[in-house]
Amino acid sequence: MNFEEFYRDYGIRKLDLKEYITAFSCGDDDLDDFILNDAPLYREALLAVTYIIERNSDKKVVGYFSLANDRITIKDFPSNNEFNKFRRHRFVNEKRLTNYPSVKLCRFALSNDIRGKHIGSILLDFMKRYFVSDNKTGCRFMTVDAYRTAEEFYLKNGFLYLNSTDSEKPTRLMFYDLINLED
Repeated sequence: MNFEEFYRDYGIRKLDLKEYITAFSCGDDDLDDFILNDAPLYREALLAVTYIIERNSDKKVVGYFSLANDRITIKDFPSNNEFNKFRRHRFVNEKRLTNYPSVKLCRFALSNDIRGKHIGSILLDFMKRYFVSDNKTGCRFMTVDAYRTAEEFYLKNGFLYLNSTDSEKPTRLMFYDLINLED
């Protein structure tokens, strides 16, 4: 499926203020609970904005993603030397900043009935391009705390591990350099 085919069958819209989704299942209790109970609260508190994916034919919610502001900072690395390697590789003649703006993909889930159609990759590409198009926020990176079960998905979509300090934790901090889209 490509993006044109996706838009023929599905739509993306921002979850309205005070709107609650009443039915959604992706097979992960935490992700289901977020869209069913917490997403409007995060929006109201100005912590994250959730976008829902609806099937055009019946307006059934088949997925969602939540975004928030983030940063990649010197504190994300085990040493100043590691941080300097990170930024030297990406910024030529850059100022000595100690953090760089990013967007955090806080939650991302697709319902069980649309898995296997490559919709996740299409949506991830949409999110990446949204921030680069007309440089809406001065955002250089996209970050995600990837569940272990989703690491391979993010790697296939160009994300890299930020460091190895979380290699034994339930989630891994990964990033995508949005400058790669301008090639």
